[in-house]
Amino acid sequence: MIETLIALFLRVVSNPLANVYQKKITENGSSLLCNFYTYFILGILCVPFAVKINWILLPKEFWIFAFMAGFLCSVGNACLVKALQIGELSVLGPINSYKCVVGMIIAIFVIHEIPSLWGIFGVILIIWGSWFVFETQKEGFSLNLFKRKDIQLRFAALFLMGIEAVFLKKVILLSSPVISFMLWCWAGAFFALCLIILFKKPFKMISKDELGKYAIVCSMLATMQLTTNFVFKNMPVGYALALFQLSTLVNLLFGYKFFHETDMKKKFIGTLIMLVGSVIVILS
Repeated sequence: MIETLIALFLRVVSNPLANVYQKKITENGSSLLCNFYTYFILGILCVPFAVKINWILLPKEFWIFAFMAGFLCSVGNACLVKALQIGELSVLGPINSYKCVVGMIIAIFVIHEIPSLWGIFGVILIIWGSWFVFETQKEGFSLNLFKRKDIQLRFAALFLMGIEAVFLKKVILLSSPVISFMLWCWAGAFFALCLIILFKKPFKMISKDELGKYAIVCSMLATMQLTTNFVFKNMPVGYALALFQLSTLVNLLFGYKFFHETDMKKKFIGTLIMLVGSVIVILS
């Protein structure tokens, strides 16, 4: 139990810190390249450990789920990094609370799971909380806000990575948190490269000024994914995703500290309401 709590704490802190330096890197660079180099560096570091594993013993089902998880995570992370490049950390962070709403809607159509009254109440809280956050923007809480590219990309990211969490849980159950992490790195690098080729982005070498930032991003994302895998192994995905929402508070702090973002009081109140709504949806 103590190990799970430590892993949860590291996960909640490491993800927002990675977001900060991803945003710093993409201020003068490509979000797709940032995405690729992160996965590629982590993938290279995994090779010495991978040679000691007998990959042939893993079941065919493992590879199918690993492929799907890698694809969804890579595309979702590309959307997230691009959103961070053009948006505010303290606005995009709280949007992650909508992940459980997406799961609830998908469940209605896929497995005909009708939400309870408590679940609906939780969704209302999330929408109400997001009103406080979005009202700090010039468009306010309106349809015009959802026409913004950063908002659209952030919702796309949470949708893709919410589905990816289910596939990732299956991969972990069929192997281990460490093996799952290795496949996450390699699949992420492969699909990130595919996106670069698809969008015809020119390659640019990492500059000396960016080396330190990439080191922080890679170490924080490695910490984030390894602790995520460990928590998923020891806790139901739904509960884990609800607890992960605590990172939105850290996003608010980092947005203020590193990028001098404003209207923090409203964003803080809205985020707290959204967090309560997320927990109610999951527990319902």
